Amino acid sequence: MPTEVALLESRALRVEQMGRVDALDKVKCLVMLPDGIHVRTEDVARYFEVSTEVVKKVTHRHRVELEENGLRMLRGSDLQAFHRDMMSLWTGEGAGSYPQAATQLRLFTRRTVLNVAMLLRDSDVARCVRTYLLDAEQDLRAGYASLEYRVTRVESHLAGVGTALQELGPVLSRMSHRLDSLDRRLEATHQVVGAMSARLSGVSEDVVRLDDRMDALARDLKELNRRNKR
Repeated sequence: MPTEVALLESRALRVEQMGRVDALDKVKCLVMLPDGIHVRTEDVARYFEVSTEVVKKVTHRHRVELEENGLRMLRGSDLQAFHRDMMSLWTGEGAGSYPQAATQLRLFTRRTVLNVAMLLRDSDVARCVRTYLLDAEQDLRAGYASLEYRVTRVESHLAGVGTALQELGPVLSRMSHRLDSLDRRLEATHQVVGAMSARLSGVSEDVVRLDDRMDALARDLKELNRRNKR
C-alpha cells in the first residue's frame, strides 16, 4: 500500500493513479472553462487554495510530466483561435467578461490537475485528493482480497461436491438397478391383476346366468305348486 510521501516522490506511482480524475470532484468542485475541458493557472490555484506562483513553480519543475498528462501552452494564432472558441461558448456575464490572456495561456486538463494534486505539497486540498486516492486504492485492494477469499471458498466447496458425487455414483447405480427391478415386479403385478380382473369379469357373467336360472326355477316351482292345489 503506497503512502502519501511515496506518491509525492514516485512518478511511477502517480502514473498508476492518473485515471482517477473523479477524485478531484470528490474533494472539491473544479470550475472549468466554457469548453468543459480546460482550466487556467488561476483556476488551478483557486482550486488548491494556493497562489498562482506556487502552481507555476510546480509546473516549471515537472513540466515534462505534466505535458504528458495534458498541459498545453498557447501563443500567437493558437491562442487567438482558442479565445474565439471560448467567447462563442461563454454564457456567463457576456462575452466581454471572458478573461483573455495577452500573449500566452497555460491550459490544464482534469488529468493535469490531478497530476498537480500528486505533486503539490503545501496545499490542504491537494493533500485531501491524495488521501482520497490512497483510501480508495486500499478499499479496492480489500475488495479484491475479499473476492479472492470468497472465490477460494467456492472452489473448495466445489472440490468437496466433486468428491461427494464420485462417492454417490455407485450408490446411484445400485438404486437405479433396484428401481429397474421394482419396475419389472410392478409390471408383473399389473399383469396378474389384469388376469384376475378378466377372470372376475367371467365369474360375474356366470353369476348373472346363474341368477337367471334360479329365477326361472323359482317361477317353475310356483307354477307347479299352483297346479297341485287345483
